[in-house]
Amino acid sequence: MNLLPTATSTDVQELQPRLAVLPVGSFEQHGTYLPLITDTAIACVIAQEITAAYPVHLLPPITVACSHEHAAFPGTVSISARTLYAVIDDIRASLARSGIHKLVIVNGHGGNYVLSNVVQEANVDGPAVSLFPLGPDWDRAREYGGLESDRHADMHAGEIETSILLHATPELVREGYADADHDSRQRPFLLVQGMAEYTQSGVIGFPSLATAAKGKAVLESLRSSFSAHFDVLCRPS
Repeated sequence: MNLLPTATSTDVQELQPRLAVLPVGSFEQHGTYLPLITDTAIACVIAQEITAAYPVHLLPPITVACSHEHAAFPGTVSISARTLYAVIDDIRASLARSGIHKLVIVNGHGGNYVLSNVVQEANVDGPAVSLFPLGPDWDRAREYGGLESDRHADMHAGEIETSILLHATPELVREGYADADHDSRQRPFLLVQGMAEYTQSGVIGFPSLATAAKGKAVLESLRSSFSAHFDVLCRPS
């Protein structure tokens, strides 16, 4: 599966989109069976689902973001929150110069906390930016997909992430997820001590429960949930 957009300039000109979609992921450990690009891949897959159903301009992903809590694990790379903020601000300005004034940020990594601040500040003068999926969007997707775990317990490299990749990009999933469950529901100082304090494997969740069918259903639910975000940004003023 090609995770990058392949539209031409002519395609965009003919579509005349009012809204752009920007996947934001991370480059961080996801145990032994999912790649460092997991969050980026998931953000891209969700963004492609949106693009197939709505008239939007799909942008290439931001592939390195705020993964500082994973710094103890080899391969993880982060940028600062201020850098991520600045990159998105520059992208918004460039889009506006081309006539696109609405943006949806598809976030694949829960540690990208600064994205909520980006959205807050961007909407002071009216709806311009939305963050997707939000917590309720994920909760509906879990219920629709029949997932057995909840969002808190299945935090990282668990049932939902593995299911999405098993459906959309199975070539990225290595053996070992069926035996990698790790339950760490209590993690009060995650932002202080990092992931390594709560998991040796890098996993917090239940990947053994993952199936491609669940991943497909999760994406179907998210595609449907996006309509509310599209409407609030693009409804006539």
